[in-house]
Amino acid sequence: MKDNNIIQKKSYNFALSIIKLFQRLKTEKEYVISKQLLRSGTSIGANIEEALGGQTRKDFFMKINVAYKEARETKYWLNLLKDSKLIETSAAESLIKECEEILKILGSIIKTMKENSTNT
Repeated sequence: MKDNNIIQKKSYNFALSIIKLFQRLKTEKEYVISKQLLRSGTSIGANIEEALGGQTRKDFFMKINVAYKEARETKYWLNLLKDSKLIETSAAESLIKECEEILKILGSIIKTMKENSTNT
């Protein structure tokens, strides 16, 4: 992993936080939502890694879009866990904030790529 790639680093650290939350929820016998959260929350970084290893610009763009969609889904599960009181509000809000930062970065990448494709 490159130290200077912010989205790569943020998505990796976010995935670690999601894994820790999943482990805690599992001990509290919450399996359904926690598995969905684990899947989408770790998929963000995996898709970013695939994008970075993409062979074409189109490949990169497609994987970044998938990462964006997974981040939106993850935010949904975190809000659901918070509002259903399955996790503390402060813990949920911290993770939601991290997820929103990832969404902003991914959104900016997508917007820039769209602008650059129409200018060429």
